[in-house]
Amino acid sequence: MPLKLGVITSLDINPGERIAKVAELGLPTCQLACWETELFTDEIAQKVVEACRKYGVEVSSLWAGYPGPAAWNFTEGPSTLGFVPPQYREMRIEAMAKAVKFAKLIKTPSITTHAGFIPENPADPLYEGTIEALKRVAKMCLDNGLGFWFETGQETPVTLLRAICDINTGNLGINLDPANLILYGKANPVDALDVFGKYVKGVHAKDGLYPTNPRELGQETPLGEGKVNFPVLIPKLKSLGFNGAITIEREISGPQQTADIKRAIELLTPLL
Repeated sequence: MPLKLGVITSLDINPGERIAKVAELGLPTCQLACWETELFTDEIAQKVVEACRKYGVEVSSLWAGYPGPAAWNFTEGPSTLGFVPPQYREMRIEAMAKAVKFAKLIKTPSITTHAGFIPENPADPLYEGTIEALKRVAKMCLDNGLGFWFETGQETPVTLLRAICDINTGNLGINLDPANLILYGKANPVDALDVFGKYVKGVHAKDGLYPTNPRELGQETPLGEGKVNFPVLIPKLKSLGFNGAITIEREISGPQQTADIKRAIELLTPLL
């Protein structure tokens, strides 16, 4: 049975319009991304459920952002992103609690987020607190019948594997963004599957180039123009038993984004 294809789209006050566009692309799934917890209301959840029913679209995961600063680079990223900086942990755990409630209402199986630049050294003073914070979020998900999925990128595969083993709540998974592993210079995504492949539950179909500036991430590209080898990656995922959604992500806006998404559909469909 072929894998399901989807696209990531933002949650807003009129989710029906976004979900209709997913259906217009001929895609059966999407991930909903949201950084604004004020959108996690019962009313908006009901709109999501109704739109998904109307258009025949399944929400494969809720991509939940968090409050506080978020710098997508190598200089400020480690001190601002995810659950690593101690000063932001509590507010972000509270945000995840709201996301958990919303995810349950829209009947999606999981929450996905960036955990942050998890320390490579398990003896780092920040490591234990990061793991404890992530464990609290994972347990909230577990108590509500949800998976908790780590978006790849900001940590090496072995560090992510160690974190999963140390949290050990039984409901953990990985949302493999192969481009992020490249953009952050952390791994070749095909080889990364040797390390954590059995935990991959979702995939972002995104492409990009390795960083050449040690302070900035590599450059995202249209799918097929970067370093991700999808014709090798997807069969390898399937050989490991992966049966989740392949979710196209193109982090630009406007007509070019739509054109790139349509091209990605053409490139990916034969691989499913």
